[in-house]
Amino acid sequence: MKNFTSVYDINNLQNTIAKALKIKENPLENPTKGKGKTIGLVFLNSSLRTRLSSQIAAQNLGLNVLILNAAQEAWNLEFADGTVMNGDTVEHIKDAIEVLNQYCDIIAVRCFAGMKSKEEDVNESILSQFLKHAKVPVVSLESATRHPLQSLADCITITANWKENRKPKVVLTWAPHIKPIAQAVGNSFTEWMQQMDVDFVITNPEGYDLDKNFTKDTPVIHKQDEALKDADFVYVKNWSSFDDYAKVLEFEDNWMLTNEKLELTNQAKVMHCLPVRRNLELSDEVMDGENSIIYQQAKNRIFSAQVVFNEILDELNL
Repeated sequence: MKNFTSVYDINNLQNTIAKALKIKENPLENPTKGKGKTIGLVFLNSSLRTRLSSQIAAQNLGLNVLILNAAQEAWNLEFADGTVMNGDTVEHIKDAIEVLNQYCDIIAVRCFAGMKSKEEDVNESILSQFLKHAKVPVVSLESATRHPLQSLADCITITANWKENRKPKVVLTWAPHIKPIAQAVGNSFTEWMQQMDVDFVITNPEGYDLDKNFTKDTPVIHKQDEALKDADFVYVKNWSSFDDYAKVLEFEDNWMLTNEKLELTNQAKVMHCLPVRRNLELSDEVMDGENSIIYQQAKNRIFSAQVVFNEILDELNL
């Protein structure tokens, strides 16, 4: 594993999930594996679970951890090539990355979608710079179009909670929000579910379909009640319009998940990547109810990060 930015960087997903579940049983089994090596966690955007879980995972392997909240603590960065830097940017991203190359054996970066230019976001204008200029492995802690460590944690969570001898039905349902939210989690979860042995459907209002480059042949149902029928897992997440990019469109019906709607399901386990706007995206009764596995999902972020870091260390130690 040279870099980790999507499900396509994993050779065998089921094997990786099994390794992560084994790590979960004993996270400190290899406490010196990363001894003498440094991981730089670079945050261009806010973080709670991603920052803490990645730090714990790295420390469990004995890695030295450097954390840079670049948006607050670093010089103003310039991302465009060929720019005359006579404005408010002080350091070019390729110079910053070259310095990180000197300090780090692994670079992990979080860089949200800008939600202004569809072209820049789709083309991963920031993550692509790290992949281009880094001379060490790069791990995505969420990018403009994907959130792979979250999606791996979601796969771990579904696997740990499914014991029946049949494919589970997994539903990704859109939820309301007060502002435009990127499609990264929805895109990423969709890609990973396509690699899982599950029956997977997406439900969202008209006008909120995700990028077809990610959904491909996945069924998209615009009636939530229809999609929820007999679901075993329901993943709740908001995203803004892709076609009418970064816009919050009007929608009909009530899309917030409630206990009444859960009655349509097969006593479905409820998931959300957090943070969640309670009683807008997800009702208190569901969030705090017995169907919720949201906090278990959050804890599994440690083990998704640790299994990825472990695989990268295997490559570095060859």
